[in-house]
Parts: sequence; C-alpha cells; structure tokens
Amino acid sequence: MSLIELRGVTRRYTKGEHTVAPLVDVDLDIEAGEFFVLLGPSGSGKTTLLNLLAGIDRPDGGSVVVGGTDVGAGRSKDLARWRAAHVGYVFQRANLVPVLTAQENVEMPLWLTDLPAKERSRRAALALSAVGLLERAAHLPKQLSGGQEQRVAIARAIVADPELIVADEPTGSLDGESAEAVLRLLARLCTERGKTIVMVTHDQHAASYGTRLVRLEKGQLTAVEVAPR
Repeated sequence: MSLIELRGVTRRYTKGEHTVAPLVDVDLDIEAGEFFVLLGPSGSGKTTLLNLLAGIDRPDGGSVVVGGTDVGAGRSKDLARWRAAHVGYVFQRANLVPVLTAQENVEMPLWLTDLPAKERSRRAALALSAVGLLERAAHLPKQLSGGQEQRVAIARAIVADPELIVADEPTGSLDGESAEAVLRLLARLCTERGKTIVMVTHDQHAASYGTRLVRLEKGQLTAVEVAPR
C-alpha cells in the first residue's frame, strides 16, 4: 500500500530573470515500510522533494498525498500540526538547540500537541532509549559527540511516532563510525518499527542501506539497481 503518492508534481523557482524547475511532472509512489533512497547531483531537487513530502514546501503543479492527506493544499497552521504528528525530519546537521538538554530537544515536536508535560517527558525518554542515549538525557549538545547529536536528532524525529521519516544527508557531517551507527539505526526503524524512510544521500555506501534507490536528475526520476552490502 502506498503511503506517498506524487502525481504530476512540478516545482519552479525564480532566480533573477531565470526560472529553474528541479521537479517536472514527477509521478512517484512510495510504499509504507520502504527505505527509499534518493540520489542525484547537487541542485537536482532532492531536498525540494523532501520538503514537499514534509509539507514544508508546496508544488506549483500536481498533488503530493501522504497517508491520505494532500499536503500541498492545506493551510500552513494545519500543516504544521499534521507534520508534527506524521513526519520526522532528520537534517545533515543535528540542529539541536544548544541551551536545551538532549531530553528537552527530543520533546520539542510534542510542544505543538496537547500532551501534558509528564507524558511528553515519558515519550522523549522512550525515544532516547530507542537510539541508545537515555543515559545522556540531561546532557547539553556541547557535551555530546557529533554522532550522538545526530542520534538525538533521530530521537526527536521519532518521538511523535510518525509514519514517515525524511532524512536529508543524515551522515554527511559524520565520521565513518558514527555514520555507520546512524545508518544502522535508520534501517532498524524501518525493519523493526515499520517506519517509512525517505533519505537523500550522495554516499553510495549509505545508499546501499535502501530497499529502493532512485536517481533524480534534470527533473526526472530513474530507478537504480540496489547493490548488495
């Protein structure tokens, strides 16, 4: 069953006197529980596609439907609440708030909900436990390694138990060992918890964790054979 359906999606940007269209009439289906990897050169529209899936950006044409919701048609306020409940976003850099503890950083998406403070704390602790960092809950970001920060960011992305996790070059700023730990964690979230992962990467090794690889170039998608790890 498709969790994500794109039909005729086009996105254009105006740069000075020129119009750039990273996505042109794109059709795409992503099944629930897939680890979908998007490859492509810089500027090819990979992050644009992620932002459309997360309801951060809107298409100029076509429809983006995630879990039955047309995320290109809602009001910004409604989309913010929908995104907090249904989408976890992992960036290349952890983007943790430096004055908040790991626990508080993970709780942030729940601040948009009506959950009481005790329940928010309980869910944040569960998410930190899932990424193996519960013992670091009281630590500030500056007290964590880069790999630990990114794992906290993943805990933040899963704290609301979303169906979809989108990851934009999540290992791009990490050393090899930390990157491997993050990739294994994402794979476990897919296989053990049934999360749908959509990951952008330039790294062929990172891409090998995907169950389906697609290249985006000149506004079009092309399937890529999955190389065994």
